[in-house]
Amino acid sequence: MEISDALPWKAEKLRELHRRDRPLVLVNAWDAAAARIVEKAGSEAIATTSAGIAFASGYPDGQRISRERMLESVAEICSAVSVPVTADMEAGYGDTPEEMDRMVAGLLEAGAVGLNLEDGTGHPEAPLADLALQVEKIRAVVDAGRKRGVPIVVNARTDVYLARVGPEAGRLAEAIRRGEAYRDAGADCVFIPAVTDPTVIGAIVKRLTCPVNVLAIAGSPAIAELARLGVARVSLGSGPMRAAMTQLLRLAEEVLAKGTYSTLEGILPHASMNELVAGRPPGRADPPTS
Repeated sequence: MEISDALPWKAEKLRELHRRDRPLVLVNAWDAAAARIVEKAGSEAIATTSAGIAFASGYPDGQRISRERMLESVAEICSAVSVPVTADMEAGYGDTPEEMDRMVAGLLEAGAVGLNLEDGTGHPEAPLADLALQVEKIRAVVDAGRKRGVPIVVNARTDVYLARVGPEAGRLAEAIRRGEAYRDAGADCVFIPAVTDPTVIGAIVKRLTCPVNVLAIAGSPAIAELARLGVARVSLGSGPMRAAMTQLLRLAEEVLAKGTYSTLEGILPHASMNELVAGRPPGRADPPTS
């Protein structure tokens, strides 16, 4: 397996972008074109969306797409941009340290320097992974990156709020318990999706004392408010992909039902889109030499 010499530098760059006073904002991409557009808009890093990639490939979300197919998409995105890429690898496509090692090897070969690792299981009877198992997986991921010379950036996700685990009154304590365990296992950032209440977000940031990732949805606090609360990372998940598909649905419905094309007004010109994908965008792809 060949690993680019730029990866260790990109990993450190990605880690440095997690700042409480100026959170890293990630408009998640599902393919190379989306990644190019997000980079051109000024993003300092690219995050993939596992759900968006799965949807675009004809699979439902929830680790139904294969690890190999997911990594192929991640590699296409990494090759399209010059900024660091962090990949949503769902639950890691396995549970053992050996499976985590294989997953990280494939991730680094694809060119990514960070990953999301979630504890949601998708099983209503046991919606969260065993805490000890998840801690072991995080440690295995960190070790797998370290032994290959890349300090991979781990964004450890807990689905306590997303899966509505237990009584609402106890979710904050459980999210913090898991977040602290993941942080202590080596995670660089703790991701708690489905939290929009500023009071709860502020409490999580204060208790975890490490970078915290919030999933932004319609109605979430604005970026400036999240920065004031101490959030270090804001991501949009599959929202951008679903927004694009919503526009496509509106276009298809208009054309097929009305025979008109107003949905096409204001779109990117063909020449602009062609230019975006024709060549690597300007930007430093290699580590500094001094």
